[in-house]
Amino acid sequence: MSLSGNKGRLVGLTRDITLQWSETKNYWRDAKSEEFERQFMVELSAHVNRAAHVLEQLEELLKKVRSDCE
Repeated sequence: MSLSGNKGRLVGLTRDITLQWSETKNYWRDAKSEEFERQFMVELSAHVNRAAHVLEQLEELLKKVRSDCE
């Protein structure tokens, strides 16, 4: 699988997790759920967004390397 394919999969799976978390929040509403969201869900989104950006940059770099080698 290509880097862009992996990026798409990572973003898609993160979207799925976020949707599941939204459903879970309908039933779990206390201080621990708020702590969980801050500690894990917000961090997850931030890290995935950064990883997606880095994967895009890496894909561009690899294209340039391939082009330079031809």
